Amino acid sequence: LLQEVEALVSHWNLYINLGGFFVSLFSVTLFGPWGDSVGRRPALILPAAGMALQTAVYLLVMYLELHVAYFLLGRLLSGLTGDYNLILASCFAYAADTSDRRTRTFRVAVLEACLGTAGMLASIGGGQWRKAQGYINPFWLAFAATLAATLYAAFCLQESVKQRRPARLFTLSHYKAVYRLYMAPEHPSSRWKLALYSLAFFLLVTVHFGAKDLFVLYELGFPLCWASDLIGYGSAANYLAYLSSLGGLRLLQLCLEDTWVAEIGLISNIAGLVVISLATTTALMFTGYGILFLSMAATPVIRSKLSKLVSETEQGALFASVACVEGLCSLVATGVFNSLYPATLHFMRGFPFLFGAIILLIPAAIIGWIQIWDSKHDYSQFQDAPPSTA
Repeated sequence: LLQEVEALVSHWNLYINLGGFFVSLFSVTLFGPWGDSVGRRPALILPAAGMALQTAVYLLVMYLELHVAYFLLGRLLSGLTGDYNLILASCFAYAADTSDRRTRTFRVAVLEACLGTAGMLASIGGGQWRKAQGYINPFWLAFAATLAATLYAAFCLQESVKQRRPARLFTLSHYKAVYRLYMAPEHPSSRWKLALYSLAFFLLVTVHFGAKDLFVLYELGFPLCWASDLIGYGSAANYLAYLSSLGGLRLLQLCLEDTWVAEIGLISNIAGLVVISLATTTALMFTGYGILFLSMAATPVIRSKLSKLVSETEQGALFASVACVEGLCSLVATGVFNSLYPATLHFMRGFPFLFGAIILLIPAAIIGWIQIWDSKHDYSQFQDAPPSTA
């Protein structure tokens, strides 16, 4: 019976995640570029309200003991309004609107640190709350939080788009805006840079999601055999990397270009994953977590560099495409790493982490190569200036 339940849970999780991803793929690329014209607030209100509606549906399912398929309905309703991906895209676009090129990387890093802090609080507090009172009460908190976010975006948040203009929502021009970013950019050299940075971002985030999915399984198995308290501490240490990366990025920016900060972050990530792949004791496992203290410094740098390659009126379209890439990363990471782990248990339990470390050599090479190319073509020292203004 337990195996049957686990199989059903796995299947429905797959249906819910795939359904939400494919629906939000079209809505994010519709609402993101639309926000470049009408403003960021509508593109924040819609997904926050959609997530509140999704949580309300989940509560009804639990109270009325409805069929699990209604969970899929709630996710699809949220996906139609952009889901979590549109919130990310709009928030990062808002940060780009309200910052200059010099401070943008740090502003983006602050948002990334907020994601990590929220994840840590939800992981620790939500788990204990669910254990004490069951599933329903934590969902009331989720409903209240998403409703508060909706009201804040509607009545308190200041608009960041300075020159707003009316724009039709249901038109193919918004999808064309995303297409033009990569296929017909304003500056020819931006095309291949956008493609390469997007590839680096895809590989980096895929490894991050894939490794995070396996940490608990790895810690539960032999020879670590961690209990629930150690797993909680390990999860907290993993999330603390967001905050330590923010502090490290701020300090390193005082003496290094953003590119080299990203390279140091990738070195931290690679070294930490190698140590974790070989960890046979609790001390060595926590050493690996400690080495990962700068592992989240590379993603805000890549987001910032992508943002600097497009104009102010294209930030929503850009971060909408980045959000879609991030959603794809989650699906690919789940498929690849969750399949690789059982397939390699017989010769090396930590092989997926070693595999991830090897994959991270590719974004490290991409970022370094672009920096070398820029320096040879007399680009500005601290920003990716377009060739026409160099």
